[in-house]
Amino acid sequence: MSGETVLFEAVIVPHRSLSRRGLRLLLAAIFVVCAADAAVFTLIGAWPVGGFAGVELLLAALLLHINVRAARASETLRLTDAALRVVRTDVQGRRAERVLHPAWLTVHLEERPGRVPGLWLGTHSAREEVARSLGEHEKRDLAKALHDALHRWRNPVFDNPQLAER
Repeated sequence: MSGETVLFEAVIVPHRSLSRRGLRLLLAAIFVVCAADAAVFTLIGAWPVGGFAGVELLLAALLLHINVRAARASETLRLTDAALRVVRTDVQGRRAERVLHPAWLTVHLEERPGRVPGLWLGTHSAREEVARSLGEHEKRDLAKALHDALHRWRNPVFDNPQLAER
């Protein structure tokens, strides 16, 4: 792999709009709202609401933690002169690699009514869905870029100065 020329490379990571500071601020705001809610209901005699507010806070923290953890996953598509490699890294850091030969590779954007289209790479013996975490526009851009890169790989332009007009 060290001698291969990289013709196309895309690194796909799930979009996360919250920074660490934003996440802390969001959790603090949820805590303040839950605490105020619990205090009001406890003062009027509905003390069980305080327990539910605590459970709500823990559930929100757990779901935000799962969301932040999922951001560690990634997918890399790398087209070289020898193969297209699809490398997936899950949230635990485990890597899985799939190698597809680009000579017979097709890029197919599968339209799904009411949903984000699926981006499929296929050969005569394998079919692989990629870029599941991307939105519709990003998938369309990636499909076009990968299709163009495969076209350039299959149809190289040779620059022969001897054949150039003088």
